Amino acid sequence: MKTVAVVDYGMGNLRSVAQAVLHVARDSGYEVLVTSRPEDVRAAERVVLPGQGAMPDCMRELADSGLRASVLEAAASKPLFGVCVGMQMLLDRSEEGPTDGLGLVHGQVLKFDLAGRLQPDGSRFKVPQMGWNQVFQTQPHPIWQGVPEASYFYFVHSYYVRPSDPRHSAGEADYGTRFTAAIARDNIFATQFHPEKSADQGLALYRNFLHWTP
Repeated sequence: MKTVAVVDYGMGNLRSVAQAVLHVARDSGYEVLVTSRPEDVRAAERVVLPGQGAMPDCMRELADSGLRASVLEAAASKPLFGVCVGMQMLLDRSEEGPTDGLGLVHGQVLKFDLAGRLQPDGSRFKVPQMGWNQVFQTQPHPIWQGVPEASYFYFVHSYYVRPSDPRHSAGEADYGTRFTAAIARDNIFATQFHPEKSADQGLALYRNFLHWTP
């Protein structure tokens, strides 16, 4: 049976991610494996890289777990889906720390600077952004198949990515500023929001990921 590896390096929202992928994988021919073993990541057909918490902690745990090399190998050769901090880790560098990322998608991770800014209803912008927000698809992509434009997805984050090449931005959202909410490059797709917390539209992304042939 083909395998989707959900990478367990101690910093991801593993249970909810795994349950969401498991839900869409029924009758797909895929086994969903939450794993901390580099050999499982290397053997898997597809890889999901979750992440939550602080970027420096995530990068340190990925290295200390021995999984960093296998994730880089996976990103070079097979479909990879990054989630939340798992997306931020794909870029070159984050202001949080600051800390270096994996450098798989060139760009920076920046902190929201919204002090004193007011939302349309007169309330202040809060950081982190926490809750539902619309995502606007900035380029067609197989992962978006069947997902309506301007669908709502669930966010929890204080930092956002800015790819060096705008062509790597696959979706955008507004929170005091326009920011990249999804990135795509070759066999890599990643979202700042949490598909596993985003009801049917989030499940559609994971389902599309299982059938995506980059």
